[in-house]
Amino acid sequence: MLSCIKAKYTSMNFNASTQNPESTKALLPIILATAILMQMLDSTILNTSLPAIAKDLNESPLDMQNAIISYVLTLALFMPVSGFLSDKFGTKRVFIFSLVLFSAGSLFCSLSHNLTQLVISRMIQGVGGSLMTPVGKLALIKTFPKKELLKAMNFAIIPALIGPVLGPLVGGYMVDYLSWHWIFLINIPIGLVGIILSLKFMPDYKSPIIDFDLKGFLIFAAASLLLSISLELFGNTVHITPVLLVLSSGFLMLYFYYRHATTDNNPIFPLNLFKVRTFRVGIVGNLATRLGISSIPLLLPMMIQIAYGQSAVTSGWIVAPMALTAMFGKSAVIKILNRFGYRATLMFNTFIIGFLICCMALPGVNSSIYWYIPIIAVLGFFNSIQFTAMNSISIADLRQYHTSSGNSLVSVNQQLAIGFGIAFGLIVLKVFQGDVKLINNEIHNAFRYTFLVVGTLTIISGLVFRRLHFKDGDNMKSDEQ
Repeated sequence: MLSCIKAKYTSMNFNASTQNPESTKALLPIILATAILMQMLDSTILNTSLPAIAKDLNESPLDMQNAIISYVLTLALFMPVSGFLSDKFGTKRVFIFSLVLFSAGSLFCSLSHNLTQLVISRMIQGVGGSLMTPVGKLALIKTFPKKELLKAMNFAIIPALIGPVLGPLVGGYMVDYLSWHWIFLINIPIGLVGIILSLKFMPDYKSPIIDFDLKGFLIFAAASLLLSISLELFGNTVHITPVLLVLSSGFLMLYFYYRHATTDNNPIFPLNLFKVRTFRVGIVGNLATRLGISSIPLLLPMMIQIAYGQSAVTSGWIVAPMALTAMFGKSAVIKILNRFGYRATLMFNTFIIGFLICCMALPGVNSSIYWYIPIIAVLGFFNSIQFTAMNSISIADLRQYHTSSGNSLVSVNQQLAIGFGIAFGLIVLKVFQGDVKLINNEIHNAFRYTFLVVGTLTIISGLVFRRLHFKDGDNMKSDEQ
């Protein structure tokens, strides 16, 4: 049966409707980049705009968290099914549908007159967002040979680095000088560009599907939902018992999925994916490393506003150099990986990132906030290398018949890893903030100790990549030197 599946998946490349393969290769990374940019801008812009939206809708700012939670939960629910839908209906149809859905949801958000309408609109966005990036990335993986994939992916994920930095800046200025409605309307022209390009240049990969693992999907979706809910509760409640109960339920559902996948002939995420060492290390490494990295875009602006008393726009400008240096990281990562390999690069790079996070604890409350600029600038460079290396090694050795399910699982893992990282950073901060004697009743010290804990954890997480062989990822290396 396995050989039959392999044969079917091997033949799927011939179903791609591309009239001009070179044009597709040139523009496909741009198409994926527009989707990622739209999604990253949307998720980061909203954070700085919630108070203004709450005031206009006559709601409490605390209740506005529902607009964020509804989106995150929808992502967690539908992202696991992205691989199946792509194989069944084709990457082109599903990707364009996701862009249309996300753009329509953005329009509905801007037209919302109350919180209920906004939450429903955000859920529509979430369905589009859950398909947009995984399906676009899947098309990229199937279009480019291994030696060209790193370069293509390197370009496509640039918005994932600059989005969290530009989002708060763009959101701050739009709210101050226009209105909160524009933070959603900005998605529409970007979405239209993506749709127009996709109609002509998005390849249409399909695969014969034997059946859909509905039971496995429901179990895994329940696990993702429960884990996502626990992450949101971590940052919004002082009672730890219900949070731990929800978190435990999420891990219990993962165990049930494991039991299901061992007996099902066609599970939505086959367990033999984890027999691929590079995939296994990539998944675990992504989860461990992002626990530290993901909290920084939240903690640093928060510290600048709370401890230093600066505005949101000022904190945004302090973090902005990270986007510029990320560009330089993208231009260097291929040469670095070609020379040193994935194992050495990821281990050493993770250590540097952890060390830089620890360095954020050095400036005192009386120091100039501009001391953080060189630290955050260098951090952006190495973050860029880290994300590209982790993402590409995860799919380096996947077989063609595992590409869809493996890619979907990588996307789900990244989403949960980012959420865990943010929740972990907030938990550590609250622990130190509650110990008045330790921090000498100075909130700035709570942030400093948090940076030390998060940075140390990041350094330790680099040990995960010791499991890589020094030749792992050689098939991803390009011929460029």
